[in-house]
Amino acid sequence: MKGIVTKSTGSWYDLLGEDRQMYQGRLRGKFKTHELKVTNPISVGDNVEFELVGDGTVSITSILPRQNYILRKSPHKTAHAHLLAANIDQAVLVVTIARPRTSTGFIDRFLISAEAFRIPVILVFNKTDLLNDDDLELRDALTLLYQPVCEEIVHCSALTGENTDQLQNLLHGKKTLLSGHSGVGKSTVINRIAPDLDLRTGEISNFSEKGTHTTTFAQMFELANDTFIIDTPGIKELGLIDMEKEEIAHYFPEMRALLGNCRFHNCLHVNEPGCAVKSSVNDGTIHESRYYNYLGMLEEKDTHR
Repeated sequence: MKGIVTKSTGSWYDLLGEDRQMYQGRLRGKFKTHELKVTNPISVGDNVEFELVGDGTVSITSILPRQNYILRKSPHKTAHAHLLAANIDQAVLVVTIARPRTSTGFIDRFLISAEAFRIPVILVFNKTDLLNDDDLELRDALTLLYQPVCEEIVHCSALTGENTDQLQNLLHGKKTLLSGHSGVGKSTVINRIAPDLDLRTGEISNFSEKGTHTTTFAQMFELANDTFIIDTPGIKELGLIDMEKEEIAHYFPEMRALLGNCRFHNCLHVNEPGCAVKSSVNDGTIHESRYYNYLGMLEEKDTHR
């Protein structure tokens, strides 16, 4: 029988079978990870084949080929990644201007991780009810910055319900990954869209202005027929796993448009003469923030501009 993984808690997995029944099972033996250094061989969203076993559970016998996936750095194992989700139609990145503030470095890392698989990203600025005039000015500037590279941008307040209906409409008929730092209100967003789920939410620490982890494992919820949302644990850091330095610029659309215009075919857009990307940064065609975040990725460290 075939099914889709809806929850992964380590060694056990919840599956939605093609018969629309829910099953719980484990892996049969070890699975190859297709040369990816990952800590979890199966992720939420994976399509699998499984067999019923005698104790009422199932045994997962094979993982079907993935259309795409999103990775993050493993919090426990150096140089390894953790699969957040697989086979998604789009991703929603929830960010906040304050309490906590999401850095553009984090946003850009997420965007290029999605762009590597041509996964459209909806950027959601949450907690609009908390913003002062300076915050609103920054939010509007970031909106202008990211409009060309995002599928949609939504300004909302999950607490008051402002514009959450706009986001809900964008989810219809899609399998959507919902991601972001801890404390940006991912679970509150889901509760506003689908109150029957009643997900646990956490407070923001006044000391660190960071959220508490209320989602400890990825889980897929069915909101309606053919409409699924995947809630994920808050991400502290996104690593560019399985990506060479030479290809990072390919996932910045504004840089990809200039491929072939540099003097050197293997230009990294750092110190090389005749670089079309650097010229575009100098004349304002490419935003400095995006370029400096790109340099930070080359150096394998986050930027916080």
